[in-house]
Amino acid sequence: MVQEDTFRHKGLRRKLVDELQLKGISDKKVLAAINKVPRHVFMDSGFINFAYKDQAFPIAAGQTISQPYTVAFQTQLLEINPLERVLEVGTGSGYQCAVLLEMGAQVFTIERHRELFVKSQSILLHLGYKPHFFFGDGYEGAPSYAPFDKIIVTAGGDHVPEKLLSQLKLGGKLAMPVGSSDSQRMTLVEKLSENEYQTTEHGLFIFVPLLKGKTY
Repeated sequence: MVQEDTFRHKGLRRKLVDELQLKGISDKKVLAAINKVPRHVFMDSGFINFAYKDQAFPIAAGQTISQPYTVAFQTQLLEINPLERVLEVGTGSGYQCAVLLEMGAQVFTIERHRELFVKSQSILLHLGYKPHFFFGDGYEGAPSYAPFDKIIVTAGGDHVPEKLLSQLKLGGKLAMPVGSSDSQRMTLVEKLSENEYQTTEHGLFIFVPLLKGKTY
């Protein structure tokens, strides 16, 4: 059963937005989306009282709902504009997806855990969000729907998959945590031409691993 969104929850979200601003999040569209999306709805009931703390928490299938700062930071890097086609690799709880949709993006989201795929789909649709859902291997992307203006990868890997880069439109951007299993650098890749990319790194983060060729 989806939790209701009370005045208390809304007040806690406003405090969270203030905290994110103090930590350097400046994109007003990102902050507005964080203020609007009911994060507590995407969490197991035992964690409801922690929903608006700037922390990551466990969800089903051994995964996590990302820290709000991480969601805001990665989203801000991509400079999302309304109506842009955004591929999300790793639906997870559905929270990041909701933030993107709240910003007006057209979201194509892939999840490899059947349990999370079903649960996040139910929550997002209940809230009125309508992304394009896919169950499968995020390494493969969604080639039938490419090219994408932006790609966001919400799991860490030791490299950016070539198949994802091939699905990025010219001038598009991809944000992904890249590194070892215990620490990754937030990496932004901009596609300058068919064979030329500009890569920049933006701080250390810890994400769950991006696993190739596996669904559960």
